[in-house]
Amino acid sequence: MQFRERLREERERLSLTQTELAEQLGVSRNTIVNYERGASHPRERRIYSKLAEIFGVDVNYFLTDDEVFLTEAEARYGRKGTLEAEELLEQAAALFAGGTLSETDQIAFLHDMQRLFLDSKDKARKKFTPKKYRDTSDD
Repeated sequence: MQFRERLREERERLSLTQTELAEQLGVSRNTIVNYERGASHPRERRIYSKLAEIFGVDVNYFLTDDEVFLTEAEARYGRKGTLEAEELLEQAAALFAGGTLSETDQIAFLHDMQRLFLDSKDKARKKFTPKKYRDTSDD
């Protein structure tokens, strides 16, 4: 089950409207609509934590491996990084279509690809960002 499905299910379980949930989270109703449509996901971990608190569930209930990856890509590299990460996930899914690789092996492959993506982005940022714009912890 994906984040969007879990969010809607939990919201309906508590009989909350999208507007009421948005007010409790401190976001717009449109943000909730986009979450439930799957058009976007929370960019900040605090939103996941707040959702877990509202619904009385563990924060990991809302996070799939892909969503953790996308959230991390967004936090580190902004919207462009998220789009690149989403493209990587789509290409990996296409790679597995009709294949015979076990689910365990597919998950291991995806974790390795995600780690390589984040490591590559970090190395490129260090290499191509002028020193005066780098965070001092990057050196």
